[in-house]
Amino acid sequence: MAQSPIVRAFFDPATFTTSYVVHDPATRQAAIIDPVLDFTPRNARTSTRSADALLAYLAVQGLDLVWLLETHAHADHLSAGHYLREQTGAPVVIGAAITQVQQAFAPLFEADDVVADGSQFDRLVREGDVLPLGALEIGVIHTPGHTPACVTYLIGDAAFVGDTLFMPDYGTARSDFPGGSAEALYGSIQKILALPGQTRMFVGHDYLPEGRSEFRWETTVAEQKAANIHIHAGVGEAEFVAMRKARDAALEAPLLILPSLQVNIRAGAMPPATAQGHVYLRLPVGAI
Repeated sequence: MAQSPIVRAFFDPATFTTSYVVHDPATRQAAIIDPVLDFTPRNARTSTRSADALLAYLAVQGLDLVWLLETHAHADHLSAGHYLREQTGAPVVIGAAITQVQQAFAPLFEADDVVADGSQFDRLVREGDVLPLGALEIGVIHTPGHTPACVTYLIGDAAFVGDTLFMPDYGTARSDFPGGSAEALYGSIQKILALPGQTRMFVGHDYLPEGRSEFRWETTVAEQKAANIHIHAGVGEAEFVAMRKARDAALEAPLLILPSLQVNIRAGAMPPATAQGHVYLRLPVGAI
């Protein structure tokens, strides 16, 4: 039986994002997954309140942070990866296909400082890579579809799927971003659902579907196979792809997609300051 890491979830109601601190109980080594940098679009102010809550938890629990894991370059919140790296020295990890995301979005923002080689991150991971976490291991499963760089991190009996799957009563991720693919998403989900049924699954967001009043972020592979409204057992690829494409066509762009992506392709760092010391996030008109 797979070992069980200790998982602590931190939910951000402003972006409906769940960040995680995962640690090995034997050695107290820890990883943070998908940390949020707070951002107020009304005045373009940032705050490290959410990230500081993660640091406070690490301190209280006596944990040794060794990894900062990103499941993908998020389009709905700014990453606090760079801030946490500065505070702790822990390396920022992301899927190697982040270079495709950088190639798609760096020109949009005329981000001349972004070399599309993933060098803004400390480690690029691929299918089958393994990172140590004390007595545990962090396995990497490449799960593209939502974005080409999406990865699932498998730590003992816990899978962290980012935006690939949501809670069973909400369904699956959109696949209409540049480099996204409903066909690839279907294949990625099948890889996740092939894990043992008792595998705990931790999702990246919860948006409170109709009929539910409490936010949730933990389910199991068995529950997803039995009850996911988009892709439960018996749903074939053609049916799923048709549903996903029709649903995506009706969706609006995420509220924070423009500020998020130009920060997140830089591993959570802001664009460089101007000669006058100002930092600007660009809003390319009509681009989305």
